[in-house]
Amino acid sequence: MATHYLDFEKPIAELEEKIEELGLLAASSGSFETEIAGLKKKADQLRKKTYAGLDPWMKTQVARHPQRPHFIDYLASLFTDYVELRGDRQFGDDQAILGGLARFRGQAVVVMGHEKGHDTATRLTHNFGMARPEGYRKAVRLMDLADRFGLPVLSFVDTAGAYPGLGAEERGQAEAIARSTERGLTLGVPFITTVTGEGGSGGAIALAAANRVLMLEHSIYSVISPEGAAGILWRDGARARDAAMAMKITGPDLMALKIVDRLIAEPVGGAHADREAAMLSVGDAVEEELQALSPLSPDALRKQRADRFYAIGRLS
Repeated sequence: MATHYLDFEKPIAELEEKIEELGLLAASSGSFETEIAGLKKKADQLRKKTYAGLDPWMKTQVARHPQRPHFIDYLASLFTDYVELRGDRQFGDDQAILGGLARFRGQAVVVMGHEKGHDTATRLTHNFGMARPEGYRKAVRLMDLADRFGLPVLSFVDTAGAYPGLGAEERGQAEAIARSTERGLTLGVPFITTVTGEGGSGGAIALAAANRVLMLEHSIYSVISPEGAAGILWRDGARARDAAMAMKITGPDLMALKIVDRLIAEPVGGAHADREAAMLSVGDAVEEELQALSPLSPDALRKQRADRFYAIGRLS
């Protein structure tokens, strides 16, 4: 897969292009090893420096990177014996949210998450991760199943937001999001959410009313997209960068606001730079949180979750 470089990564891209060119010459002439080693070191240092100083708009771009691991990648890497469950038993099946039964490091769980797709065909199939009402009603169905059989719920959030189309509104989009959020709050089993890319608005929180909300280092979590906020505040979507800088959508700010409970470090260059390492880090963090929650009673889990959720936004 060809590397996709973001705008702020152009200096890194130029160095790696030179490394590739010299590599081709070295293959035929047997020289340039010293020059290649020097350029590789320079590229690594530049990547490390760049990613250590990302601003919120840069992090937004990283969170949306097309090569970042998606839900189906986490399924393949962290889970076994996955059995997908489809449909909301009312209207149809929404492939923007996938989920079912699986084993996570040997433990039976219910797993679900947003899937954006990785190319044109799959992005259309999964509607770019923007769920319709039947997606959230499928999530409720999965949570009902988890509660009935005492299975922990693990969710993975990566969506720009719920689908805003006319059909979705006609079928009760807001009600479906509210019901999914409510069901998350009332679960009597451990519920852990990981924001792996974008956590956009109610479309994200419907799968994130959890006991513990984890977040990858370069992910974002917001009440509205930077573009949407810019359109409302300044009637100019081109000011998305200004909105991102003001909205406190990145991990450190969200930790300070107690909206997110834990940040998971990403490999240098972002999760897309070393997908397996990033997914392993997520798995380790989820396992630790699951072990901490497992001894709690259903009532204690509900209380902890409600206290955490309803404290968001308090000023004192």
